Amino acid sequence: MSLTLRSLFLGTLERFGRRPAVRAGEITASYAEIAATANRLAHHLVALGVTPGAPVALMMSNRVEWVVADQAIIRAGGAKVPINDMLSTSEMAFILQDCGAQVAVTDEVMGDVAEAAGLPHVIRIGPDWDAAIASAPPSGPPDITVTGADVGLIIYTGGTTGRQKGVVHTQHGLAINLLAHLVEIGLLDDERLLLSTPLPHSAGFLAQAGLLKGALHFIERRFDTTLVLNRIEHDGVTFLFMVPTMIYRLLDAAEGRELDLSSLRTILYGAAPITPERLEQGLRRFGAVFMQLYGQSEAPNFITRLTREDHDPLLPERLASCGRPATLVKVAVLDDRGSPLPAGQVGEICARAPYVMSGYRGLPDTTANTLRDDWLHTGDIGLLDEDGYLHLLDRKNDMIISGGMNVYTTEVEQVVSACPGVAQVAVVGVPHPDWGEAVVAFVVSSDEFDQDAAMNRCRAELAAYKRPKAFQRVEALPVTSVGKVDKKRLKAGHRAW
Repeated sequence: MSLTLRSLFLGTLERFGRRPAVRAGEITASYAEIAATANRLAHHLVALGVTPGAPVALMMSNRVEWVVADQAIIRAGGAKVPINDMLSTSEMAFILQDCGAQVAVTDEVMGDVAEAAGLPHVIRIGPDWDAAIASAPPSGPPDITVTGADVGLIIYTGGTTGRQKGVVHTQHGLAINLLAHLVEIGLLDDERLLLSTPLPHSAGFLAQAGLLKGALHFIERRFDTTLVLNRIEHDGVTFLFMVPTMIYRLLDAAEGRELDLSSLRTILYGAAPITPERLEQGLRRFGAVFMQLYGQSEAPNFITRLTREDHDPLLPERLASCGRPATLVKVAVLDDRGSPLPAGQVGEICARAPYVMSGYRGLPDTTANTLRDDWLHTGDIGLLDEDGYLHLLDRKNDMIISGGMNVYTTEVEQVVSACPGVAQVAVVGVPHPDWGEAVVAFVVSSDEFDQDAAMNRCRAELAAYKRPKAFQRVEALPVTSVGKVDKKRLKAGHRAW
């Protein structure tokens, strides 16, 4: 039997029967209900012409129907094209055109975009959805054959560095990736996951992994600290997935309150390291529950993992890393000629894994440049230390060249984030007539923040060319559709010198 998403999930959901699988708002769906509805929708997709590997756009915000539609696409053998509702209309239209989908499963609003893009088949939540379900036989999944080589996912990159790229993954790679999630996270059979980041991205992989274990998933439309704390205290949530900014907000909301948070086992986070000060606060409040992942769309979620044991405030160097390679992954730091660099030397982070993408849709030259010599070239700059921990220093495109010297923004951000009153910081390079680029720190801060004191700290800890030439206070840092700081917008909004 070929290992595919379909082979992983067929029979698995049915095995958990009436156990609750997903709770979103006032709606709770059992495993049996999701399987039965997904089978019906899968039959309808096949009747519309969906064949193994054919792209199917999934355009919804977080809700129960997203999980059902995801399972239906798997059972029909299609290639899911998840589209985040935070994208602009033009970005959505580009993805629909580029992926070549003929069918879209949408919510009430995003269906307009799919119809405007000319897709012949749009299944919109409401009458369209109800008719699709009613038209299919109340039986098992469609009788089709899906192979490991078939395309199972086309996920589009955020587009912050130019044209969005469709990252193509095979059924076999996706199945291995889900099994890797179970190994790296250590999900238990009684897990209760709360997911409030967009399901079209990392949270969707976590939801699929949880379904394999029979977990209960609390699916939220948006992140809300009060709701999260209530879910932990009253619903026994065991697992959270966040970016560090969300963790900081949750800690602030929990400060000074008497709460029973003992059910929590894991706070998995990514996109950036957690500051030592905030980690100490988090350990006091939540216990030893923190785990960091480093991955990208080309190798979903797990290239490296920083374990719960690694989250030790007494080991600041380890805490500044993004962990060691995941079980099925090899990581190397390569120079410009593709040769491995020794520990401590800076180069491009490259990875090998059985779940690396097969390529970028319609972009053979970009694919060949990214997948070279059996390595995925991540575009990230970093180093491996003597103990094998990976330190992510910057994206190639975010690295600042000031006066001919390389400045890694994360190094500057770590120094500035330790200044009193700094809640968040993002460092970017902006055009400068003398240095080419100048280092600018955008800070979200309280009244306690003192710019002169921050500059003195930078003088003490950073070389002259790395120090911010300016601090710019902002109410909030802009973020991309996947919750990462949008440094492109920060650069564009910086006042001229």
